[in-house]
Amino acid sequence: MTTRRRRGIELEAALLRAAWDELTEVGYAAFTLEGVAVRAGTSRPVLARRWPSRTHLVQAAIRQHVALTPVEVPDTGTLRGDVLALLRHVMDRVGEITGILGFVNAEHFRETGEPISAVRERVLAGPPTAMERILDRAVERGEANPAVIGTRIASLPVDLIRHDLILTQEPVPDAALIEIVDTIFLPLVHGPS
Repeated sequence: MTTRRRRGIELEAALLRAAWDELTEVGYAAFTLEGVAVRAGTSRPVLARRWPSRTHLVQAAIRQHVALTPVEVPDTGTLRGDVLALLRHVMDRVGEITGILGFVNAEHFRETGEPISAVRERVLAGPPTAMERILDRAVERGEANPAVIGTRIASLPVDLIRHDLILTQEPVPDAALIEIVDTIFLPLVHGPS
């Protein structure tokens, strides 16, 4: 029986799946191009032609994983309900990559001097975020003031969770999610009385 040789997009998708599996199984510290090559049934030069370092490969694997498992935008009928549902979903999902991102960010900065914000933009780049869609609906319902909603305010709840996850490596308690929404985020998006 002959094996069909993978090429192009099919090969890249298989390599990124193997990289994600390797990353989640052995962790970033033990992650190697050789390990991914063995897992993918290919050679290290095949990987090295596409990604100049393990950090770049990890970023690409995370980006693909995020793209293949998009966040569903909750629609509970209220801004508060939508944001809490999103944060709870993010807690379930982000926990799997938070530790990885911390190591990738530190290693990438050490290797390249490129700021972590550039890594974040590359990994998370794409269509409008779930939060942006939630806020658009909230503005339409009259629950949020569009004049006060900027990029920083829109990303604030998820940024606060990410901060806690990275620093503590522990899930953020539901009480903290509620506090973020009720005492920090909602007063900001409602704007001045």
